[in-house]
Amino acid sequence: MNLTERFAQYAAAFEEVYKRDDWSPLDDYFTEDAVYETFAGPPFGGVLEGRDAIFSQLKTILDTFDRRFESRDLELLDGPNEQDGAVWVRWRVVYRVGTAPALVVEGEETANFEGDRIRRLEDRFTDESVKEVTRWLEEHGSQMKPAPADQA
Repeated sequence: MNLTERFAQYAAAFEEVYKRDDWSPLDDYFTEDAVYETFAGPPFGGVLEGRDAIFSQLKTILDTFDRRFESRDLELLDGPNEQDGAVWVRWRVVYRVGTAPALVVEGEETANFEGDRIRRLEDRFTDESVKEVTRWLEEHGSQMKPAPADQA
């Protein structure tokens, strides 16, 4: 199996995690010492080290953002492309809730592999995208479902 196929398996497993909130299927896709870095303006950027820390932060993001919308539609815009042990994709997610206009977020993701496991995962967002999310949340965030009490 090539890395593009392995990345596609990971992406499908992540979507199942999103639906079921069971993180165990992702264990086989990351090294224990994996690094996840988000390149974006504040407050969205940052670096996490270790599989457990990555999963914990991704769960927080899903609980406090993605799951608070009525729908979340993910589209692949470009890729996946494999080069030098890494897979790159460009994607778009369209979020909808209530009567608010759709929130459209675009980004790029690069997964660097060690064997068949992700050793480093990078997400990149433009400054414009970060500003749009911030603006949308200020104007329409009140229509989102409440965040879980333990995540608020």
